[in-house]
Amino acid sequence: MNSTSSYFVLEAYLPLGALRYLFFMLTAVIYMFILISNTSLIVVICMNRSLHEPMYVFLCSLFVNELYGSTGLFPLLLLQILSDVHTVSRPLCFLQIFCLYTYANVEFCNLAVMSYDRYLAICCPLQYNTRMTWNKAVTFIIVLWVYSYVKFLVTLLLTIRLPLCGNVLDSLICHNYLIVKLACSDTTVNNIYGLFGIFITVLVPLLPILFSYTKILQVCFSGSKQRQKAVSTCTPHLVSLLNFSFGCLFEIMQSRFDMSNLSKVLRLILSLYFSVLQFLLNPVMFKMQMSKLRIPCKRLFEGHRVSV
Repeated sequence: MNSTSSYFVLEAYLPLGALRYLFFMLTAVIYMFILISNTSLIVVICMNRSLHEPMYVFLCSLFVNELYGSTGLFPLLLLQILSDVHTVSRPLCFLQIFCLYTYANVEFCNLAVMSYDRYLAICCPLQYNTRMTWNKAVTFIIVLWVYSYVKFLVTLLLTIRLPLCGNVLDSLICHNYLIVKLACSDTTVNNIYGLFGIFITVLVPLLPILFSYTKILQVCFSGSKQRQKAVSTCTPHLVSLLNFSFGCLFEIMQSRFDMSNLSKVLRLILSLYFSVLQFLLNPVMFKMQMSKLRIPCKRLFEGHRVSV
């Protein structure tokens, strides 16, 4: 295979025939729902001064990240569903890799910062307003976004420099490690930095998450009704965190290890399930569980219907 090939072949797509139009419509509806739900929540948080608090600043960052990550996934996925030849240009493939991998890193770091915010609110309520100010929340967000971009940019540059002896990827979307495995040259540096990247991607957010929820669990049975009510705000965060962690674990295992013992269809379903569910889960969960978001959203849509 020509190592200078200007495109990659995504081999995991199954022949859909006339069903491609049904799958296209379903995927497009899901994407539109993700765009509308996350955008509406961002607008609600920005327009309501009562929501200009650290917790909602973190949520706003989370919803922006859902828009960013879904835009890195769905447009190319929609094009591939309608196409007979499942190819993607090298620049577009690397752009998708950058978007999806930085999305994953920002998501995990954002959830970690949110867990620390809940720890301060539940375990240190009297000190919360001084230890977690609006300015500190914005600083946290800027740092986690910049950190995620810089960390993965190094990984991507190490991959782009590799000469490739093939261009076939056994995947629905572009994966960094699948491209590394096509390299004609030595990939020791890529593998070492890749494992290091996975390690710090997991460890850096995991430490504050474990610390925060260890402390939260110590006070959740203290008998204080106010604290028990505060603990209930952790439910959507925990659900989102667990779903995202399982999804990332599956994707890492699928790209790093031989999973040929699982059927191809099952692997595709699981991969799409974990990829798409996170984009849908966050806006729905946080909107349903948090009345400060649910009520303004309801007013926003009721006002829109009246004006129409």
